[in-house]
Amino acid sequence: MRVQLSPPPQKKLQKRIFINNNIRAEKVRVVNEKGEQVGILELQEAINMAKEKGFDLVKITDKVDPPVCKIMNYGKYLYSQEKKETKKKPGGETKGIRLSFNISSNDMKTRLLQCERFFKRGNRIRIEMRLRGREKALGDHAREKMENFLESLKERVPYKIEKELKRESRGFTIIVSKL
Repeated sequence: MRVQLSPPPQKKLQKRIFINNNIRAEKVRVVNEKGEQVGILELQEAINMAKEKGFDLVKITDKVDPPVCKIMNYGKYLYSQEKKETKKKPGGETKGIRLSFNISSNDMKTRLLQCERFFKRGNRIRIEMRLRGREKALGDHAREKMENFLESLKERVPYKIEKELKRESRGFTIIVSKL
């Protein structure tokens, strides 16, 4: 009997960054640490210029001929690239609030408080009402309850609708976010 092993998880492909002597070009277009163009220099001359200033020569792009290199602190550059990757998308995470068909008014207030808390954190909210069995036949009543919940939410926190109230096979869903 053979055991099938799953392949190792794939790491995100990262663009390789070339610095100093790893750059493979005879001439490079150099940009100094202030962002001003120095001009086209021999590679060794550019590396020496960077070393004199206490920085590294980092290859920014090789899509042009000669490749563009910048004199900068390589450690800070890596850190800033890492920060760019970890930035959250605007709109935050999508949180879920589930309402039941026979929800009581106190439970409704609890869900409204949860929505307020999620909006304060900058999250989007997916509000859903699941319908089971005979409840599916009472879709108009369920839609009315959802609309009442949304009106109560609008009184507490202004919001915008990202995805309209929609009837799905298992009930109703809507996605809202803070204005």
